[in-house]
Amino acid sequence: MAGASVGQRRFQWRGGGLFVLLSVVLLAYLLFPFLAFLQWSRRSSILPALSEPAAADAIRHSLLTAPVATVLAAIFGVPLAYVLARHSFRGKRLVEALVVLPLVLPPVVAGAMLLTGIGQFTTVGSFFAARGLPLTSSLAGIVLAQLFVAAPFVVITARAGFASVDRRLEYASRSMGYSPVRTFLHVSVPLAGKMVLAGVVLTFARAIGEFGAVLMIANNPRTMPTQIWFEFQTGGPVATVPLAVALLAISLVVILLTQYAGRLSTA
Repeated sequence: MAGASVGQRRFQWRGGGLFVLLSVVLLAYLLFPFLAFLQWSRRSSILPALSEPAAADAIRHSLLTAPVATVLAAIFGVPLAYVLARHSFRGKRLVEALVVLPLVLPPVVAGAMLLTGIGQFTTVGSFFAARGLPLTSSLAGIVLAQLFVAAPFVVITARAGFASVDRRLEYASRSMGYSPVRTFLHVSVPLAGKMVLAGVVLTFARAIGEFGAVLMIANNPRTMPTQIWFEFQTGGPVATVPLAVALLAISLVVILLTQYAGRLSTA
């Protein structure tokens, strides 16, 4: 029995060692681009470059459009997530597939699809353009592109959160006279709050970092990712560092704020 126990511990140690090795390899690979990027950043004057009009405009456009796209995704996506988590209906799998589809589409294909629906020569696009609201080459077009590729994140993540909520709590709320909407707002959303918040953050991160679809819909005005591409074409990798640092800093701040909010919710 003692020999068997030693052998079992040796087997577990070898297995654990393999897991650690595989984990270290992946983490090293994920860390390497950041270290290389920091090395490149020493060759660039970041703050003066960010004060240039083109970079400042790109930052302003991103910080304006990404929150708008995120808010729209949350307003429409969180209720959809609740419906998918709580109700069964004909065509539900098709709806679920449509929600996931933008995630697996290449961004350029997503942009091309949007152009066929809202381009300036389409019925929808010409209708809005005639009324002074063009849906391409505009901030509205950027928001629509970001919304298309990013909204699935809040739907999928929030749905998982609602699915984890005990339905008996919702039934209890309804039995106390609360309407479905009040139950949703005061019971379901708070209980699934962490997942909803995670979905919102992922949506914002995806929206502010979107390149392909935004480039197809609105080459101008430029966002940070599209301006980074323009800088790369004209100045090489070093020219992209300032805006890339700014985008990385924004993403890091969002992640830290989310973690802080998560700790407050469990306090």
